[in-house]
Amino acid sequence: MRHARLFAAALLAASGASGAAQTATSARPGEIVRLDAELQTLVERVKPAVVQVQVSGYGAPVGASQAALLPRQTSAGSGVLVDPAGYVLTNAHVIHGARRIQVLLHDTATTHSVLKSRGRPVPARVVGVDRETDLAVLKVDESGLPFLAFGDSEAVRQGQVVLAFGSPLGLEDSVSLGIVSATARQLEPESPMVYIQTDASINQGNSGGPLVDLAGRVVGINTLKVSRSGGSEGLGFAAPSHIARSVFEQLRASGRVRRGEIGARTQTITPLLARGLALQRERGVVVADVRPGSAAQRAGLGIGDVVLSLDGKPLENARQLEVNLYRRTPGTSVSLVVLRGHTLLPLLVTVQERPGDATRLLDRISPEKNLVPNLGLLALDLDDDLLSMLGPVRARAGVVVAASQREPLPFEDGLEAGDVIYALNGTSVLDVAGLRAVLDAMKPGDPVVLQVERAGELRFLSLVLE
Repeated sequence: MRHARLFAAALLAASGASGAAQTATSARPGEIVRLDAELQTLVERVKPAVVQVQVSGYGAPVGASQAALLPRQTSAGSGVLVDPAGYVLTNAHVIHGARRIQVLLHDTATTHSVLKSRGRPVPARVVGVDRETDLAVLKVDESGLPFLAFGDSEAVRQGQVVLAFGSPLGLEDSVSLGIVSATARQLEPESPMVYIQTDASINQGNSGGPLVDLAGRVVGINTLKVSRSGGSEGLGFAAPSHIARSVFEQLRASGRVRRGEIGARTQTITPLLARGLALQRERGVVVADVRPGSAAQRAGLGIGDVVLSLDGKPLENARQLEVNLYRRTPGTSVSLVVLRGHTLLPLLVTVQERPGDATRLLDRISPEKNLVPNLGLLALDLDDDLLSMLGPVRARAGVVVAASQREPLPFEDGLEAGDVIYALNGTSVLDVAGLRAVLDAMKPGDPVVLQVERAGELRFLSLVLE
């Protein structure tokens, strides 16, 4: 009962009740009853747009001596309808390795039974996957479905009340209540990806479900938990909606995500750095490098400039700038205000595509010329243009993987976009035509060992020809 009162007090504050210091003990019983009813109404409004995602694929081999026997394995996660045309947003890891996907749509039939019927299973196909943000978009062939709108995760504040929906441990139609523990939580030091941290219970199976605010808007996609015991310890993390929405819109439009940057390296200003460089400010963001020929150079940004704001929002550290540029679509523009010496300069900078983004390879392919059906690949001949895109590689001839449709089995290390294939079973491969010729001489079931360069390192990848 004490916890219920505490939550009621938090809801009072979040709903704008007068008296910032109001506590559960001072809340009138009628107000608590009213808030309880409003919370139930919110849950009933959100639930129809939340789906369970059921995946079937291959499990681990049965026994060391029976590696060829791969049992079928099923798993379940969560998702949320974000468009009435049947588009579902979920986590990429929920559908990883899937051979078949279906979603359970919410049963909207009115019933007075305490035991609700299970959702209606509907086949789903993958529209696109973005492993960097661990997000994926699915499509079911129905329309007029209930859906949730995206909220503004940048307006989310620490202490704000949120609800996490999903199917933890396969238990359909579950909801938990908590607060935002932290915003813009960075889990990897060099990653521009940030998360909303919440103490709303997130367990296995919640992945892909929505984190919603009290208006029923999606402010995050439940993605992971951090736990030493394996249980829920109040450390749940959700991909913020301002990133999830951008990923969804790009995957829906083109099946891939393009990420932005401006071609400048920035650093957070420290008092020592400010004194050494004679900067006018001891806090903020300073430009450490501007790449020749980049959008930043063309806009007039210079080394030593202090970046004060981006699109009118003050910048406190370099990570904040990188995170905001990360989700911008290449080709759009951002407005910077910089301090150069004692002079304020407004700069309009066009966002460019992040170099080394392997998804750019898809712009160069056509199925007729670049399909390698035996391996489920779209591939390109390594040429001077690709060399400039990929950076230093070991050789000047080979085959570059643009996309792979083959999901690796649990014991396989699959091909990835940007991999360069140099040889197949010891035979050099100089171009796509040469790769096809070697494969055409093989039969299904034959072993395939590819010599591949990935991130500057050579490796062997083995698989069985299908």
